[in-house]
Amino acid sequence: MKQYNSIKRKHPDAILLFRVGDFYETFSEDAIKAAEILGITLTRRANGAASFVELAGFPHHALDTYLPKLVRAGQRVAICEQLEDPKMTKTIVKRGVTEMVTPGVSFNDNVLERKENNFLACVHLDKRAAGVAFLDISTGEFYLAEGSYEYIDKLITNFNPKEVLVERSKYRDFVDFFGTRYYVYKFDEWAYHEEGAREKLVNHFQTASLKGFGVDGMSLGIVAAGAALYYLDITQHSQAKHLATISRIEEEKYVWLDKFTIRNLELFYSVNEGAKTLVDIIDKTVSPMGSRLLKKWISLPLKDEKPIAERLNVVEYFINSIDKADLLRDGIREMGDLERVISKAAVGRISPREIVTLKNALEALVTIKQTCEQSDEPTLMRLGEQINLCTRIRERIEREIVEDPPAQLNKGNVIASGVNADLDELREIMHSGKEYLLNLQQRESERTGISSLKVSFNNVFGYYIEVRNTHKDKVPPEWIRKQTLVSAERYITEELKEYEAKILGAEEKVMAIEQQIFEQLVFSLTEYIASIQLNANLVAQLDCLLSFASSAAEYGYCKPKVNQGDAIDIREGRHPVIERMLPAGEEYVSNDVLLNGDAQQIIIITGPNMSGKSALLRQTALIVLMAQMGSYVPANAATIGLVDKIFTRVGASDNISLGESTFMVEMHEAASILNNISDRSLVLLDEIGRGTSTYDGISIAWAMTEYIHENPNGKAKTLFATHYHELNEMEGAFPRIKNYNVSIKELDNKVIFLRKLVPGGSAHSFGIHVARMAGMPPSVVKRATEILADLEKSPQDQRLNKPSAELGKSREGYQLSIFQLDDPVLKQIRDQLLSLDINNLTPVEALNKLNDIKRLAGVSDKK
Repeated sequence: MKQYNSIKRKHPDAILLFRVGDFYETFSEDAIKAAEILGITLTRRANGAASFVELAGFPHHALDTYLPKLVRAGQRVAICEQLEDPKMTKTIVKRGVTEMVTPGVSFNDNVLERKENNFLACVHLDKRAAGVAFLDISTGEFYLAEGSYEYIDKLITNFNPKEVLVERSKYRDFVDFFGTRYYVYKFDEWAYHEEGAREKLVNHFQTASLKGFGVDGMSLGIVAAGAALYYLDITQHSQAKHLATISRIEEEKYVWLDKFTIRNLELFYSVNEGAKTLVDIIDKTVSPMGSRLLKKWISLPLKDEKPIAERLNVVEYFINSIDKADLLRDGIREMGDLERVISKAAVGRISPREIVTLKNALEALVTIKQTCEQSDEPTLMRLGEQINLCTRIRERIEREIVEDPPAQLNKGNVIASGVNADLDELREIMHSGKEYLLNLQQRESERTGISSLKVSFNNVFGYYIEVRNTHKDKVPPEWIRKQTLVSAERYITEELKEYEAKILGAEEKVMAIEQQIFEQLVFSLTEYIASIQLNANLVAQLDCLLSFASSAAEYGYCKPKVNQGDAIDIREGRHPVIERMLPAGEEYVSNDVLLNGDAQQIIIITGPNMSGKSALLRQTALIVLMAQMGSYVPANAATIGLVDKIFTRVGASDNISLGESTFMVEMHEAASILNNISDRSLVLLDEIGRGTSTYDGISIAWAMTEYIHENPNGKAKTLFATHYHELNEMEGAFPRIKNYNVSIKELDNKVIFLRKLVPGGSAHSFGIHVARMAGMPPSVVKRATEILADLEKSPQDQRLNKPSAELGKSREGYQLSIFQLDDPVLKQIRDQLLSLDINNLTPVEALNKLNDIKRLAGVSDKK
């Protein structure tokens, strides 16, 4: 326990798995936590005089089962191993922490998600800007960036790290701006110094400076990256040769998608349980590397026309060359997770079975490389040329490792025959021991003429030859007598002793030789890390492009024209997710959308609830996003003038934990849009202002639309879906605003949604009709219809039709109140309440007055 406590003091914030013989044990508070999370038995054990300690443990071979549960529960786990063989020491076995597993730092396959990166993010906050580094130790990816808090927030949302490191003293600042949705570890201040961070990075990459990586001037990002490497040291992951380079995330290369847009478009996650997202629909990748890269492509669409065109051309080639696409797909399917396997090799954690997986992946590369190089598509040919087959190491693995090795090296039979003569001889001894002894017995029997000679073994003095007393006189002089029995004598020979030494030590020696050869092989792999990582990235790119081709062929997508123009012209566009979710036989109603800077910069869309306004907004953004990541799009034709930012304000929910109402959240998102729009931005606004009173909402929506139209920084292309039909008046006052509505058909007092976008405004919302469809009680629907008719006749409501110039001067909007109903009892109650002098009312008088009101309302006190 003294040894345990000294190690635990170094890792107070982690659960310490303390190896004792064949078990990992936890003690005290760790044991209480572990027992609760893992569902294992909590016991108590005497610990010295009159004290007890809580204890919970599990067998060492069950680590892969229990470790992921602890990490997923948000625990940091320190694995403390026995550092020496208990047989070799007479004192307490030396122990030490060999690995710290945290949510953001792990190699364990059961902790990692196959199709997701496991990023550790490190954030360095300055007064007005911040730096961030993203590191995935399981794949060897290392990125850094710096910029405004908003930009860093967008990147953290995009990369979705499993753990975020923040300077301890700036934790509160981080939470204030970035919220509490991440697993955050408060890291020590000493790691956040530029000089130390630069030195750490230069030493790690073994370069003279950071200029070669293009990050030399990014001091905030460098501090974050250096701190991330310090964290790897602290978690016992200092062996990280596979982090061979660091890439700068260039803000100017990618479309700006803020966290609201990523959430609103449901690219990766949906707030609705069981709902499909964009990545669910278009991810047809066949390798984990491809799936992880696809998520990056979705969150970082390109702004440069040339690489977009290259991706689109490759997708077109695959669609037209199905045989070659299938050949590549089959090859990629055989590769497994090459990226993570080579990372394990770099840190010496690769298993024999994974080495064979690596060899199979390198074999599959041969076909992939040939297929790419033999195509007539320039981008594909270039990808093929960059693939390095790593022939020498592949052949060495094939030569040295058996075809189907065990998962663990200590199970034996890993190294192939013919690699090491001593190993072959020892194996021969182990496997042919009985045969050797029979041969020896027969040979000695013939040589001496002792027919009853017998070779046997016991634990006292090993192998021996037993001779009956009747043949004692035939024993050769070189035999050494070892034991005399009543009717026989036992002897040993030099040959027998040599053989015994060999066979008894053979198993241990076989293990030692196999381990040595395997470690040499793994060490040889380290010089191929960079090449194999590049191969993995090239294969991931091919996998993503093949995925785009599969989606396009299966779903009937078209090749978009992406250019430098300012028009977004979508013909017969569809929502990629909704169209896949429709019941069998029901077709998605497609729509045209045209936005440009000359005549139709802003489209105001009105129409009933449930008519498809929100779907139209989202599908426009998704089509633009898909086009700029190099994918075909769900439309008959699409011309996309390159967009630099996509903003959406679609739906909102309360953020009660931060004390923000729905309307406050809505205004935060709207402010972010207005402060960041540019000439090439695409803005999608849905029901702005609905969280407040009617006139406030109309005023805000009008002012926002006007601001976007008149903004000197650029004519952001905008789709605005609204119930405020008063905004239709803007078309007459502003030249680039056009009215459209989603059409419906009224038939026998019923509404049929045609879901087709047509020019012109709409004057009705048909909300009561939707209430009827939702199953609202008929009496409520009937009463709502009566109230609506009454309100439409009300002179107060006529103020909504005032000319646009007077709109801003109107006072607070008319809101429905229970006291505006034509009910004499309610009027009487209202008059009583208005006449009350609350400040001078005694409690008894208040109760009496409440009783009077109850009587007026017809409420009886009788049970």
